[in-house]
Amino acid sequence: MTSFNRSTSRRLKKLPQIPSVWEGDRRPLSSHQKSEDDKGDCILWVDGSQGIVRGMDVVACDAGPEAIVRTLMRAMENPHSPAKPSRPLRIVVRDREIQFYLRGVLQDLEIAIDYTAELPLIDELFRGFSEIIDSQIPDLPPQYAELLHSKAYAIWEASPWDFLQEQQIISIEINQWDIGTLYASVMGMLGMEYGILLYRSSESLKRFRAAVLKDDDTQNLEEAFLKQDCLFLTFERNSDFEDEDDDDEYEDLAELPISEISPTFGNIHPLEGLRSVLYDEEALVVHVALESLIKFVRDHRRQLSEEIFPSLSRGYRIALPESEQTKSISVNVATMPELAAELEEMAGFDTEDEEDIYDTPMFRSLRDDLIPDDSFLSLGVVSWEMLDYLQKGVKYQKAGDDIKPVGDGLPVILIQTSRPKAKTVIESIEEAGGLKAICFNPGADPMGTEVYDLGLLQTKNGELFLFGEFEDDDPTHVEARRKWNQRCKNTKGYCGLIIAKGLTGASRGNPQLRDMMALFEGVSLSPQQLGIGTLQLMPELQYE
Repeated sequence: MTSFNRSTSRRLKKLPQIPSVWEGDRRPLSSHQKSEDDKGDCILWVDGSQGIVRGMDVVACDAGPEAIVRTLMRAMENPHSPAKPSRPLRIVVRDREIQFYLRGVLQDLEIAIDYTAELPLIDELFRGFSEIIDSQIPDLPPQYAELLHSKAYAIWEASPWDFLQEQQIISIEINQWDIGTLYASVMGMLGMEYGILLYRSSESLKRFRAAVLKDDDTQNLEEAFLKQDCLFLTFERNSDFEDEDDDDEYEDLAELPISEISPTFGNIHPLEGLRSVLYDEEALVVHVALESLIKFVRDHRRQLSEEIFPSLSRGYRIALPESEQTKSISVNVATMPELAAELEEMAGFDTEDEEDIYDTPMFRSLRDDLIPDDSFLSLGVVSWEMLDYLQKGVKYQKAGDDIKPVGDGLPVILIQTSRPKAKTVIESIEEAGGLKAICFNPGADPMGTEVYDLGLLQTKNGELFLFGEFEDDDPTHVEARRKWNQRCKNTKGYCGLIIAKGLTGASRGNPQLRDMMALFEGVSLSPQQLGIGTLQLMPELQYE
């Protein structure tokens, strides 16, 4: 048994001994603990003679008996106000094991340790604690909690933010529980915050958008946020998986496994403010809205993914939980392209594409707007075994003929960016007909002596995209180019482009197989085959 150091015992014996009886005990905080996080024991030491709490601690359930002594020491040396440092004449506990343990530890302090079947003062305190804990309103009504969480994860799997922008509003006509129509705004296309806002009126939605566009003052934005009238579902990373080292680094939730994602439900109202709690009727409304949205997105995913926000409408019969008297209700879901256009006009969106196009006989345009500026770029190789996996496991464009596995693998250009940006790059290449060729072409600065090796992607519609600028005398790039040329020679010119996500996650700079989203096969062209000559650096970093 662990005992006090002699110096500690001498220090404690110097405390004045008062003619008081202290009660001590250790109990679970609540007999109705709701989750693993709620589990914990409360240790209490109270002065029964004076009726005051001298010390209290909450410890893990598996903490040893030493925790009781630590709390007792604080109760003696540093008690809660208004008690003063002292040691009792007598201690009573209701647990035989605790009694024997304390007798051994405190034997030098001249304190009697007795057993009693009841501790009236502590019993009353714990009854009060239990009433407070048990009376707390849960975040979701217990009878609907599992249902709503399943709908939230279904929304996460459907990922409507992959193709719906925040201003592309979808109306959900419910006409039940004092709710007429909800206006759903999908957050997440920018890879920032993911969730669904369910506005109770289009006016509230427009007022909030107008306030945000009008003023960028933080205090005013917070006030505008609290004046919204909506129900919401948002997603965040589970606290169990948070990395303290990444506090200052933005992380795209979409790059995390679903096991690390947690949904939060709540309500915002001008007179209530923000609360992360749903009551019974609100929970039913959110259930119906999410189920309707999931069905609508599933049925119209292709149309909703088109560049122009389409006019769509569909009715659904949504089943209600078994606890409800009504078995199901009719809901009508529709897109609102006119409202979307109004919101875009409010935001001043420019609908004209701004492209830097240089017409030459050899190609239609040279552009630098395909690959995001902050992307990670590398020249490398994919083993033939990994290539087989990628061809079956990701979005894949075949070069045409079967590539014979010669050498250590297929030479590839790997572009790693965030998941939303990666999807945009993939869609842009597909819209251009796919990848045709990869080329490294010389470039020069006419105002200086710098010479560059420009990485270019040629799509099948004839466009050229700049994906990288490399100093011609950089030894690292020179060696990478040497290997690239040799590998392309081995594969008879065949090469590939891999688009990967994970730039803001743990695999930044070293994407794993799970991060790779698309493989485009093509051919490698020499500058002579491309035939455009040396590109000159022009003002505004444009090549002509």
